[in-house]
Amino acid sequence: MAGPLQGERHSLEGGLGGDAVRERVLDAAERLFYGQGIQAVGMDAVRTASGVTLRRLYQLFPSKSALVEAYLARRDERWRDALARYVEATEGTPQERVLAVFDWLARWFTEDDFRGCAFVNSFGELGATSPVVASAARHHKDAFRAYVAGLTEAAGAPPATGSHIALLAEGAIVTAAVSAFPAPAEDAGQAARILLATTASPSTDHLPS
Repeated sequence: MAGPLQGERHSLEGGLGGDAVRERVLDAAERLFYGQGIQAVGMDAVRTASGVTLRRLYQLFPSKSALVEAYLARRDERWRDALARYVEATEGTPQERVLAVFDWLARWFTEDDFRGCAFVNSFGELGATSPVVASAARHHKDAFRAYVAGLTEAAGAPPATGSHIALLAEGAIVTAAVSAFPAPAEDAGQAARILLATTASPSTDHLPS
């Protein structure tokens, strides 16, 4: 006979569709993996945090590796989408949209649960032994670099400037995580402003003063 907690879990799952249960598991996994580290969190902890049965958890994700892969894929999509929406909502010149990347980073750095880049963290833990984690981290970084390159190209800067500005952003993320202060976003943004001022085409809109 199922105990009270087991019965409650079945009741909760019964009231949700498969997609909703999957999202709830991923929400719990993200909080735990990002906050505590992937290796420190077992499937039982995810089960407890999500409120699903262990059987249901393994039906959705047959292994911890599968859960980690899904967590990183969703995190990548959501992170880049949030950044793009913020930048697209920025009114002003193409150069101002490049600098909006650092404004968004500053907001992220002040969030209570900020622990740095999930992909750097996961690669540091498992990149040497997990091809899934290594591939997810490289995909995320390549996609971010390509996004920044598109913004800088629209601002009239050469391709190399996009790589340089992406590196400034990456450095700001790591420094903010280690220092526990958001100031690196502003510092990196100022450096990006200088780069744009010295490399952008004269025919483009001027940078804000």
